[in-house]
Amino acid sequence: MSRLNVIFGASVTGILGMLALLSAYLLILTAVSGWDFTLDQFYTFWYFIVSLAVGFGIQTGLYTYLRGAVHQGDGSGKVLAVSGTTSTAAMISCCAHYLTNILPVLGTAGIITLVAQYQTELFWFGLASNAAGITYIGSKVIRFSRAHT
Repeated sequence: MSRLNVIFGASVTGILGMLALLSAYLLILTAVSGWDFTLDQFYTFWYFIVSLAVGFGIQTGLYTYLRGAVHQGDGSGKVLAVSGTTSTAAMISCCAHYLTNILPVLGTAGIITLVAQYQTELFWFGLASNAAGITYIGSKVIRFSRAHT
């Protein structure tokens, strides 16, 4: 596989990762609270939601490029999985308190209320996790490129 094919494949995978995360956000929020609420939340927090999705897409693309270029894993996938999960959780947190409508368990209601209360902080944590993942995987890509040029 040529280097150009690896770069193209990684770019496509990154874009698909970004779209998958945005789709998960829209589907889950719509299922929980309806389309009108989903649009309202997206318009209110679009800068967080889009940033989290783009960051996840970048990580996915970098990891795919590195995997394709090296043909062996080095643990970068663990960082991608953790920060991707954090990104999804942060985006979904904006509607978590509405889960109480369908989950009438007292303990769950308390947790959901706590998560909803710290929604913005969770967004920032997700963005920090994205930055850490991009930095980590990016450093692996740079190290690999220097060693093989």
